[in-house]
Amino acid sequence: MNLLDRVLILPLLFFSLIVGGVFAALIGQVSPEELARSLVHPETLFALRFSLTTSCAAMFAALSIGIGAAYFLSRHTFPGKEFLETLLDIPLAMPPLIAGVGLLFLLGRDLLGGHLARWGIHFILTPWGAVVAQSFVATPIVLRSAQAAFASVPKGYEEAALMLGLSPLQVFFRINIPLAAKSLLSGIMLAWARTLGEFGATLMVAGATRFRTETLPIAVYLNISSGELGIALSCSLVLLGTAFAFLLCTRMLHRTSSSDALPGKNSRWPG
Repeated sequence: MNLLDRVLILPLLFFSLIVGGVFAALIGQVSPEELARSLVHPETLFALRFSLTTSCAAMFAALSIGIGAAYFLSRHTFPGKEFLETLLDIPLAMPPLIAGVGLLFLLGRDLLGGHLARWGIHFILTPWGAVVAQSFVATPIVLRSAQAAFASVPKGYEEAALMLGLSPLQVFFRINIPLAAKSLLSGIMLAWARTLGEFGATLMVAGATRFRTETLPIAVYLNISSGELGIALSCSLVLLGTAFAFLLCTRMLHRTSSSDALPGKNSRWPG
């Protein structure tokens, strides 16, 4: 290791110690016995089930919107495309609390909520509100990662498939999706991890009601506020463990995608 490497490794070690210290500080606040009891507490289990349910529904909505929109944007150029892409990226930079306030007004009775209420559809302070808030956060991540994934697929494969008689729909499912699959999965995992940890927008739209709209982040907020450190920390550790698993899988997918991109790796026809 030369002198430059020895200097550059110092900030790496420093920040690694900070991150590790955060984990250690969370774990060290309660005894192992209390943490074990909190992990199987009814409120923790409800928050886990509710988070998984709403995040799965939100990811279904995000994929339904994002995959098709991303493919269109990756294959077409039109006036105002840059403006549209910037508009679609705004939720990535928008503070979740502000996004929640906007959704709260949009889905309120004065705007869309009043019309939807006539059909018996309610989002404000309901579990469906959590799904909408999480979808709003997840969709731009799916869209941006999927657009990059589709843009990396050589158009020559599509042109050859069309010349062989495949329809555009068949080309999409048999050529583009398989070739972009690993990058798509990587984006989906990132979006899912972000969805599980969503707090601000969910709080504004769905509220913070125990055993009704209580996601894992909201359970942390409610129990920290009431002094129940055990449940708060158990929910925090579940979130951190899930995020770590998702990010690790994402890195493994990136590594395999990079190795597959080496010469000779993609010589076979997909499908």
